[in-house]
Amino acid sequence: MTKINVTRSSMPELEEYIEEIKNLWETRWLTNMGEKHNSLQDKLCDYLSVRNVSLFTNGHLALEAAIAVMGLTGEVITTPFTFASTTQAIVRCGLTPVFCDINPDDYTIDVSKIEELITDKTSAIIPVHVYGNVCDVYKIEEIAKRHNLKVIYDAAHTFGVRVGDRGIGSFGDASMFSFHATKVFNTIEGGCVTYNDDSLTKELRIQKNFGMEDQDNYPKVAGNAKMNEFQAAMGLCNLRHINGEIEKRKAVAEYYIKRLGKTDGITVWRPQKSVTHNYAYFPVLFDKEKFGKSRDGVAESLGKEGIFARKYFYPITNEFECYKGKFEIQPTPIAKKVSMEVLTLPLYADLAISDVDRICDIILK
Repeated sequence: MTKINVTRSSMPELEEYIEEIKNLWETRWLTNMGEKHNSLQDKLCDYLSVRNVSLFTNGHLALEAAIAVMGLTGEVITTPFTFASTTQAIVRCGLTPVFCDINPDDYTIDVSKIEELITDKTSAIIPVHVYGNVCDVYKIEEIAKRHNLKVIYDAAHTFGVRVGDRGIGSFGDASMFSFHATKVFNTIEGGCVTYNDDSLTKELRIQKNFGMEDQDNYPKVAGNAKMNEFQAAMGLCNLRHINGEIEKRKAVAEYYIKRLGKTDGITVWRPQKSVTHNYAYFPVLFDKEKFGKSRDGVAESLGKEGIFARKYFYPITNEFECYKGKFEIQPTPIAKKVSMEVLTLPLYADLAISDVDRICDIILK
């Protein structure tokens, strides 16, 4: 029985990667913003259609750095329907998360509920683009301007996504992308911050390099979050093939929709209008009363056949034990309901359609 995981890392041919890293044995420049790092940074500016990119060793530290350079204080409005990293970054930076519920259709932050959560302590909004679905970026911009708030997007799921003719990383004050091995685009581990304000370039560099401005000057307290040359080399290789990878993922997603999209009790992911998608994930909601089996039951049935889907996101972050008693936890009933019903099915570029059929047959039977 062939096992099928929920994701599988995209990688170039071994020979291509070897060719890309070969000159590192000559330069011996393995980290500290070398040639590969700088080349990838430039190419990502073009691909993502953004003004500036700052690379990091992972997306989580990229988000913490973005929060740090914005000088945020007090409360930050965000959503609990996200991976642990988003909320952990807020709390680790000494801020208080204020949880806003989500839309039941695309699972992004419900913009109609943001303003009622704003207080005199609010300094920013950190919305999350989910599964490749994008937030209502124009409404969020309007709210932020009205209340003089910063906006940092968690864009971990939206590499290469566009709204109309704009790259998703061009919205807000900054966006964080994850280049983790499980993402559409990976640098093994890695991430970046995109931003429009050129003055942040120096500040982000200081944040990822021990707070060091130069060898004799340390104006900030910071850590080490630099992307190394081997990570960047993997990124350079994967970037050459990214459009083809997304097209393959699109074919898999469309076949899932064809097989499962008309089944009572199953809500499948569908692409948003006016958005160029990257087909990052394929979330499916199971209504036990209508479908006859719960999300957990479906996951168990798939698991018995060697197919590993994921309850993603579950639990929602405002239910994490580590936050109990530390600050007020706002109720988010829609996020809670979705977290109890959602299952992300396997989706990656080289997933065979015959395997998608196998997965769908198990679910439908």
